[in-house]
Amino acid sequence: MNRNEMLSRMKDTNRSWDLIIIGGGATGLGCAIEAASRGYETLLLEQDDFSKGTSSRSTKLIHGGIRYLQQGNVSLVLEALKERGLLRQNAPHLVHNLPFIVPSYDWWKGPFYGVGLKLYDMLAGKHGFGRSKFLSRETIQKRIPTLETNGLRGGVIYYDGQFDDARLAINMAQTAAEQSATLVNYVRVEGLIKENDIIHGVLARDMESNAEFEIKGRGVINATGVFTDSVLEMDKVGSGNLIYPSQGVHLVLDVSFLPGENAIMVPHTTDGRVLFATPWRDKVIVGTTDTPVTEISMEPRPLEEEIEFLLSHASRYLTNDPTSSDVLSIFAGLRPLVKDKEVGNSSSVSRDHTIYISSSGLVTVAGGKWTTYRKMAEDTIDQAAMIAQLPENESVSRNLHIHGYHRHAEKFGDLAFYGSDAPAIQDLVYQKPDLEKQLHPKSKTIAGEVVWATRYEMARTVEDFLARRTRTLLLDARTSIEMATPVAEIMAAELKKDDAWKNAQVKNYQKLAEGYLLS
Repeated sequence: MNRNEMLSRMKDTNRSWDLIIIGGGATGLGCAIEAASRGYETLLLEQDDFSKGTSSRSTKLIHGGIRYLQQGNVSLVLEALKERGLLRQNAPHLVHNLPFIVPSYDWWKGPFYGVGLKLYDMLAGKHGFGRSKFLSRETIQKRIPTLETNGLRGGVIYYDGQFDDARLAINMAQTAAEQSATLVNYVRVEGLIKENDIIHGVLARDMESNAEFEIKGRGVINATGVFTDSVLEMDKVGSGNLIYPSQGVHLVLDVSFLPGENAIMVPHTTDGRVLFATPWRDKVIVGTTDTPVTEISMEPRPLEEEIEFLLSHASRYLTNDPTSSDVLSIFAGLRPLVKDKEVGNSSSVSRDHTIYISSSGLVTVAGGKWTTYRKMAEDTIDQAAMIAQLPENESVSRNLHIHGYHRHAEKFGDLAFYGSDAPAIQDLVYQKPDLEKQLHPKSKTIAGEVVWATRYEMARTVEDFLARRTRTLLLDARTSIEMATPVAEIMAAELKKDDAWKNAQVKNYQKLAEGYLLS
């Protein structure tokens, strides 16, 4: 997957696009896979990097959604559990089972949660990840030695899925490309082309060269997440009133706060939220918040009250109380919830997806969640193909392996999350042993990964590599800052950039990464 090749395809005026997809997050990439695998000529345009926004800032869970059962949304849970199973089937190198323990500090809550989780198991059916069961206080202490034991009566264990969101997004882009889709990052859609008030293309700008393009297509899909309303405004002034953005914040701690393979789930905190503490990549993620916001940003920042909420609640359930100085990184993401006038707070807003078709033919998909991206895409392409008068080709995505598919990727050690690409990276290192060098004593990332990401994964900036091709920014922001210079040097050589570019990259990255630090 090479950007120059993709850009050449995009510029080819002889090409006729069936569908143009705006947005390169989970939803847009899912739509690209769905459309291309059905045989449609597909173009996806992303204004920044793939999964730059919400899709790289999740809780890293592929799950049915326990709390949606509490809300009575059984249909969403049923759909999500089915899609959870398909994701583990199609991307086993990135999706795996994770045991969650729900500790009980009140005698009556244990049975209550147990009944709910038995229903969760039943709904999962053949797509289940493991059966839930009650655990004694002693068993929980053995599984999670750092869990607060004062008042602990026992609990319940259940199983859900964990994944790497940004890595899955990159693999989805590669999957779409293998199905013949054209995908270009750093190309911003700035307008819509209409003929007789019907959309027939987009006006786009290459953010690297500043060149402008008119691109014609039979159908256009708005899959821009929290930026949905801005595209709706391009279509019709005053129509951008669909999204109710909510911010979720996560903090990252050292693994010593939660050693082992078990996660903690608190289904009902003092203010009604769900709290997770999950082991991930030799670190611990604690989250999340659910705060309504009015400002849409590519780099949302956590609020003081969100930080305090996470630290104080982590202290309630962990014997070693974390402080701000223990936080290795803190990140925020915006959820593109669809407005519901009957709901008073964002934590109660449905995570169902919505497909809206405007009078101009613009197809907009909004809402939903990472776990259900494939079903969202299937429903969207069904509608878009009809609007664009394309042949009714059946969906094949249910059994389509995601790029990198490997049943036993763990055999590749530190390169496991590359799946079937890992041997190619090993070959790079074999041919040039210098590429085996670690970029920092606190990181397992090697120089060869920078070369791979730049050549084959369309990484264009130091941020692309440290934030999304690897997850160093989220795992340890300070360490990532110290890695910026060697990464920039390797990328500059690969992209044939000068010292001015390299210096600007390091400066820009350091400024960005400082926003992920608390002290």
